[in-house]
Amino acid sequence: MVDLSSKRALVTGGASGLGKAMSEALAAAGAHVIVADVNAESAEAVAGDIGGQAWTVNLADTSALNGVDLDVDILINNAGIQRIHPITEFPLVEWRLINTLMLEAPFVLTKAALPGMYKRGWGRVVNLSSIHGLRASANKSAYVAAKHGLMGLTKTTALEAGPHGVTCNAINPGYVMTPMVKGQIADQAKTNGITEDEVLEQVFLGHSAVPKLAEPDDIAALALFLVSDAAAGINGSAHSVDGGWSAA
Repeated sequence: MVDLSSKRALVTGGASGLGKAMSEALAAAGAHVIVADVNAESAEAVAGDIGGQAWTVNLADTSALNGVDLDVDILINNAGIQRIHPITEFPLVEWRLINTLMLEAPFVLTKAALPGMYKRGWGRVVNLSSIHGLRASANKSAYVAAKHGLMGLTKTTALEAGPHGVTCNAINPGYVMTPMVKGQIADQAKTNGITEDEVLEQVFLGHSAVPKLAEPDDIAALALFLVSDAAAGINGSAHSVDGGWSAA
């Protein structure tokens, strides 16, 4: 049983989907959780439910974050978005938004959190990467580049922080049955004139050896383990939750 009763945790994108599940899991283990999200109402709702604290923040505005005082024991960099275009048609503004939010912001927050972790001799950084941190897909160049970059940041942080008692690891999910994915399944079924089960099987499980998508609680359970004392020797590693996608 993981006991985080003396720990402060920050979860970005913590008001929905995977972030919400991880915020709930950390709070259930006793941590004081800061739910960071651009959606103030949702952040306040989740924080209220778990006895935590809401931080309404636009993580794409990294200049405003530079120099922020971040006194936490656990940092989970989870916030992200997706935009899909061929490279030849990818708007530069969207490319920059994705890479700022999903690579530069984790760097800025990690930079802010490490001094306190070093001082206490204990800390955990978990970066929510993706199967696309290990594999590529067409029309997702910005997302793939950001997630590959996040893997590099994970490894470098692990090397620098390890001697101070701080670990940094990545979780690399494939598709997870979040409300967003459920909506995508329904939309594709309607667009293509097929059933939702057919969309699930043909599109979302097309790369998976396991005939079932992971649930948000599955990711939260892994994150909880990685921030525990039992995972002290795990550092700089990528943990795939993709049904075997990355095994191919």
